[in-house]
This record gives sequence, structure tokens and C-alpha cells, in this order.
Amino acid sequence: MLTSVLLLFLLLCRTCVSQYSSDQCSWKGSGLTHEGHTRDVEQVYLRCSQGSLEWLYPTGAIIVNLRPNTVSPATARLSICIKTSTDSSGTNIYLDRNGRLRLLLREEDQAQGKVHCFGIQEGALFIEAVPHMDISRRITVFQYELFSDRLGPQAHLLSAPCKPCTDAEMLLAVCTNDFVARGSIKKVEQEEERSSVTVEISRVYRQKIHVFVPTAVRTRSWFGHIKMPLQCGVRSAEGDFLFTGTVRFGEAWMGCAPRYKDFLQLYREAQQQGINPCHVDTD
Repeated sequence: MLTSVLLLFLLLCRTCVSQYSSDQCSWKGSGLTHEGHTRDVEQVYLRCSQGSLEWLYPTGAIIVNLRPNTVSPATARLSICIKTSTDSSGTNIYLDRNGRLRLLLREEDQAQGKVHCFGIQEGALFIEAVPHMDISRRITVFQYELFSDRLGPQAHLLSAPCKPCTDAEMLLAVCTNDFVARGSIKKVEQEEERSSVTVEISRVYRQKIHVFVPTAVRTRSWFGHIKMPLQCGVRSAEGDFLFTGTVRFGEAWMGCAPRYKDFLQLYREAQQQGINPCHVDTD
């Protein structure tokens, strides 16, 4: 009897070490439990729109299934973005679709901390440990976020970020994007593989996080920075714009950005036709 209880205890402890912290959004685990079983493959299921993964001392492999709790036709159009930590190492990351692997990110590239996106239909993440004599210094860490293609400008960012928005996308962006604000462009700076647009805002309609902050106490203006891919070649321009877009990993990324007067004309025409997806206070 004592032997049976001890065996059950050891099995439970092994499970605890293997996955010492897990919920539907994030997972933390240790590869030390794969010692002597370097070909072990563990399944991980994450079901939130955003979260993180932290794998200490990676050995063997894990398969990370990123799936929302609800299943609908729109699920098939989800896009996933991951951003590795600059300290991330010890593994190669693949996309696994029905047992066929496609390399997504090599170990040596993870420290760059760049964002990598793919469609949810392209498969699960297959994270395979790279053999090292000393695994004690290795840790694979990344954040992930899911984006729905039903939000036109969000898919617009992931697939064709420089393509002008259609009238329908502009109207939908005002209703669904993470931030919507009226303002002007003050400065454009080129960073590595992206541009940073400094904007001064006269009116904030919505912001998911504090993308725009007040310029001073008791003022009615804000400022902020919005990112765009470098290849879009964005330049400074005079006049008022309606800035819309998404927040990815704490950074604001530009979606549709029509001149405000053009948006106003489009909105009023749609209002007369009764096809506006939501109300916007344009007074």
C-alpha cells in the first residue's frame, strides 16, 4: 500500500514540474522532466486572444495549440502573431500542419525580438529543443496575440499594410479598431524595419490602452507614437487625419488614416444611406 501511494506521489510531482504554471492564456514549463526522455513531445493548449509561453531548460519538444474557446466560421480567418523575448534561446520554432513542419524562427533569430505572424490554419507551433551541452542557460519565451480578419484594418496590417483602405474598411475601422483619434502628423522617424509617426491629437474617440497621453495638465490635446512598416514610406503631411489602428504587444500600429475631411464626407454619405456600422460624434 505504501509503495502504491509513493508511486502516485512521484507521478503527480513529475506532472507538476513539467507544467508548473498553466491556464488558458499562458503556460510555463520545464524541460528537466524530459531528462532521459529527450524525444518526449508535450501538448500545450492556449485558448485566449493573448498570452505568453515560458519554457525553461528546453529538451525534447512541445506542440503549442493556439485556439479560441469558441469555434465559428470566423475562427478559420484568425491570424496569430508571436514576439519572442530578446533573451529567448534553446529552440527552433516551426509550424506543424498535419505532421509537416515549416521553419518559422531559428534559435539565433529569436533574440531580435521581432513579430512573426501566420494564419491559424497554417498549423500549431512545434517548438523543438536545440541540443546543447549546457541547457541551464536556455529559456524560450514569447508573447502571442490573435487577430480576427473580420476587422479589416487588422488583417490589412498583417498582410498588405501599405494598401489604401476601402470606404467600407474605413467605416468599420472607426467602430472596431483599438484606437480612433483625430489629429495631425508632427514628425516621422525611421527605425529598424519600421517608421514611427509622432502625432498630436485634438480628439480621442477610443483607445484600448494609453496610446495617446495629454500634452500638459488641463489641455485638450494629446500626443503619441504610431508605428508603420518601413516599406510604406510614410511622410509628414499637413492637415487633420483620422488615425485608426491596432495595439500589438503594447505598441500602436496604423490601420486606416484618411484625411478627416474625406472621412467626414464618407461618413455623412453613409449616414444618409443608413449603412454606417456605428455612430460617430462628428460635432
